[in-house]
Amino acid sequence: LEPHFVGSWVPVTGLVICLLLCACVVDLVLAQIRYSIPEELEHGAFVGNIAEDLGLDVAKLSARRFRIVSGAKKQYLEVNLENGILFVNEKIDREELCERSPNCFLHLQVVIENPLELYRVEVEILDVNDNSPSFPWSEFNLDITESAAPGSRFPLESAQDQDVGTNSLRSYQLSANQHFILNIQTRNDGSKFAELVLDTPLDREQQKKHEMVLTAFDGGSPERSGTALITITVLDANDNVPVFDRSVYRASLVENAPRGTLVLKLNATDLDEGSNGEVTYAFSGHAPLKVRELFTVDPYMGEIRVKGVVDYEKASVYELYVQAKDRGPSAVAVHSKVLVDILDVNDNAPEVILTSVSTPVQEDAPPGTVIAVISVMDRDSGENGNVDCQIPNNVPFQLHSSFKNYYTLVTSEFLDRESVSEYNITLTARDLGSPSLSTRKTILVQVSDINDNPPRFSQPSYTVYVTENNAPGASICSVTAFDPDSNQNAYLSYSILEGQIQGMPVSTYVSINSDNGNIYALRSFDYEQLRNFQILVQAQDAGFPPLASNVTVNVFVLDQNDNAPVIVSPLPKNGTVATEVVPRSVDAGYLVTKITALDADAGQNSRLSYQVLQATDPGLFSVALYTGEIRTIRRLMERDATRHRLVILVKDNGQPPLSATVSIVLTVVDSVPESLSDFGDLTLSPQPPSNLALYLIVSLSTISLIFLVAIIVLAISSAAKVPTNCMEVNGNSSLSQSYCYKVCLTPESAKSDFMFLKPCSPSSEQKIFEFFSGSDYCSISLMRGTPSSSQTNNIGHITSLTIPQGHKHERAIILHTMWRIRKG
Repeated sequence: LEPHFVGSWVPVTGLVICLLLCACVVDLVLAQIRYSIPEELEHGAFVGNIAEDLGLDVAKLSARRFRIVSGAKKQYLEVNLENGILFVNEKIDREELCERSPNCFLHLQVVIENPLELYRVEVEILDVNDNSPSFPWSEFNLDITESAAPGSRFPLESAQDQDVGTNSLRSYQLSANQHFILNIQTRNDGSKFAELVLDTPLDREQQKKHEMVLTAFDGGSPERSGTALITITVLDANDNVPVFDRSVYRASLVENAPRGTLVLKLNATDLDEGSNGEVTYAFSGHAPLKVRELFTVDPYMGEIRVKGVVDYEKASVYELYVQAKDRGPSAVAVHSKVLVDILDVNDNAPEVILTSVSTPVQEDAPPGTVIAVISVMDRDSGENGNVDCQIPNNVPFQLHSSFKNYYTLVTSEFLDRESVSEYNITLTARDLGSPSLSTRKTILVQVSDINDNPPRFSQPSYTVYVTENNAPGASICSVTAFDPDSNQNAYLSYSILEGQIQGMPVSTYVSINSDNGNIYALRSFDYEQLRNFQILVQAQDAGFPPLASNVTVNVFVLDQNDNAPVIVSPLPKNGTVATEVVPRSVDAGYLVTKITALDADAGQNSRLSYQVLQATDPGLFSVALYTGEIRTIRRLMERDATRHRLVILVKDNGQPPLSATVSIVLTVVDSVPESLSDFGDLTLSPQPPSNLALYLIVSLSTISLIFLVAIIVLAISSAAKVPTNCMEVNGNSSLSQSYCYKVCLTPESAKSDFMFLKPCSPSSEQKIFEFFSGSDYCSISLMRGTPSSSQTNNIGHITSLTIPQGHKHERAIILHTMWRIRKG
């Protein structure tokens, strides 16, 4: 890529200058770019168009979650996601960030998701000349004997400049004088110090004191400077000066050595005697203030000991400038240099910095989604500063090393919030020193929910029992569903799906509370009209898109005893009471008639019992408790009344029981007239017997013709079925012909309301017809011929009736047919 330039206006001591600095982009194949900017730029200053330099689409920066991550404590730089420009977010002080390090970099990591891309960005912070050289003291006092020979050197305190490079301390200048010149020396680290050199001999008698101004200049543009006043006192001569046994001392010291640790012992001798030969030691004026804070010099023993905390990471070598001076008058100091090498120990545990954490993460995030960007640093050097990072193996995450000291935490598989909603991932950073030091950092990763679970009902289906005649609006049941998702994805609403019950919308029968699933009846149910029905309930969550589940609710209506028995026969004639004829000659147990009643209820509520409520002569007639048959208790006497009135009570077995009554008038006759019907005292019109038979045959034939097609189909399908329930009707009268009716039903007869009649036996003595009901049938046999004496006792009565529960329609047809026969 072609380099581009970055410009900024930086204020320096009231002046404004324009700095043109080059920011060039390094090979993108290495996934790294580099910019250079000066320190002290204001907020918003342009650094570079990072999106353009990386070849990214500016419009997609926000969607792809473009962000930069810095290991610094402050967020010095930021990116405008609208235009992709990297700008200064907070003013940078190079001296605060990197102290006196010759090179100062801000290391950034660019993280882009969807898909994941990582880039390393280095921003070099260039020094500007914003610091002037300064001396530790504004005035220095030197004592020099008048016997000092020309060429004698006297070290001066060094000036300090926080800037680096060309902006740091460059030179010293001494004001004009007659005796001294300045000699500038350079230390191993490149810093400079000055020595005062005696150029011409001093004469105390001529001038006791000399004053000069020492000026330190830096190399910046514009140049900055600092000054100090030097005052020299001329002393009387002292013949001999101390002499160090070495010109340069060298020692090694382990960092973090305890205070008071001996570094080395200085040794200087003076040939003079007495106080003139007693040597004292001290730091010379060249010793920086930092050295004076870390080390001490015993003035009498010459022992250099540790005073502060020596840190290898701050400096690997220290230059100590010391001096020795006797205690005589006009003492002159001699100087030496001590080099202290600092040995590194593994005293710094790795530092783990979460530079970016994307949490919560969606549970459907694809493997490889970046969760966190982590920077790891160890201030030690060598193996002590090499760091290895690990996370547990039992979590669905992986740790990838993107660049040196930078790691990315990514998902290794799909997550499931319903199984684990959050993870506490312990990151362990361990250096390779001996002994090894480690740091643990816990990263909390929360998993956000997506709507991936439909509601689940607590039961596969619901069965509800509701007693008929219920109050409209009452709750009949409640359905409950659960959704393992959270928040809106777990908020459920209930509804009843559209459907019909007996041709009516289901919404006219029941309703549901959409919040809690309570189902309410909108009407009172009638067991006789509706015995059971089904509704389909749906539970739907509030997620996007919403998910739903259905469940079937089976509602069974329970019977109540709300229907009284209905008397079917005998029926009153012309609105009066029913009548029956009883021959006086009958024996005890004679079947006078039979009470037939129906109850629309079911079960015990429809089980009927009969009893005589009132009777003209209680000892003459009785009624069977469960069949309703009225029989004579004894033979009739001449003294018995010819007309008897019975009131029969028909009661069901419900709780409480319901009942009905029927009144029957029984007429005692000496003989049964031929004109009376064999079913009671109903008189038949005088017509030839053949007319009655003809009428019956014509009626039954007409019915047979109407259902001929149905009989053919049903006869074929039910050819293998055997009738299971039968009823016989045997009729006898004074006519020359007698009739026997036989009705047979199978359990399948409830499936159809169609009936038909057909002959059921080819016997010449009887004519048999059958009623068909679907695959079931009823048969009525009509017997011809002269009745026997035994048949005379059963004239007009049903001798057997066995019809399954629920075949009310068939019973009604049979009774209606018998009534038609009676009518002739």
